[in-house]
Amino acid sequence: MITKRIIPCLDVKNGRVVKGVNFDNLNDVSSPVELGKFYSDCGADELVFYDITASSDGRKLFTDVLTQVASKVFIPLTVGGGINTIEDFDRVLKCGADKVSVNSGAIKNPQLVKQGALKYGDQCVVLSVDVKRVDGNFHVFAKGGREDTKIQAIPWIKKCVGMGAGEVVVNSIDTDGVKGGFDIELLSKVCEAVNVPVIASGGAGKIEHFTRLFKSIPSIDAGLAASIFHFGEVKIANLKQQLKLNGIPVRL
Repeated sequence: MITKRIIPCLDVKNGRVVKGVNFDNLNDVSSPVELGKFYSDCGADELVFYDITASSDGRKLFTDVLTQVASKVFIPLTVGGGINTIEDFDRVLKCGADKVSVNSGAIKNPQLVKQGALKYGDQCVVLSVDVKRVDGNFHVFAKGGREDTKIQAIPWIKKCVGMGAGEVVVNSIDTDGVKGGFDIELLSKVCEAVNVPVIASGGAGKIEHFTRLFKSIPSIDAGLAASIFHFGEVKIANLKQQLKLNGIPVRL
């Protein structure tokens, strides 16, 4: 049986890990190098590194910080933020990333997904989608959740998977940082629409939220969280033990 993955996320701004609520009010947390090593050592299955203001600032991702993080991490590392060209893929992979996450860059140029998949393989291309409800519809947001693209989320995800995205991270802006649980409605719709691994992001506040996620949507592949891990509210080892006790397969 395929094990469910637990993935901490480092949201990096100006070289520091930050965390906010609903993609806003960002607070400084820690050094990404120290935190990345900690998660690599304590049982995380993968790690995600987002340079969260690269797209909105119109600049390239901080490769110096990324290189330091990658040198300390011995689990798969997904990197995103400011990925707009195939050269950006090349740059972050050379810094030590295993997978490249595209978001705003794919919105501007959907062919970027196809180009990345053709050159590096589907398994390397991760589609990250920031989704928020607007008048009862799921809209894709760009630039770190600041801009409503008016694009319908489910058709957009299906389109990008069709072009070669090998994995999808679904970031629910509605539940982000609120710690009230994952967005089960949204995630269920995404899992029904595509046949690639789907990672749930946004809303984790306690161990039970992960249990509910994997029980409610058996096909979901992973749960991603940030602040509950950063601030020690949930320890990954404890989380995995509880999941195992609930009959959910995890790597211990």
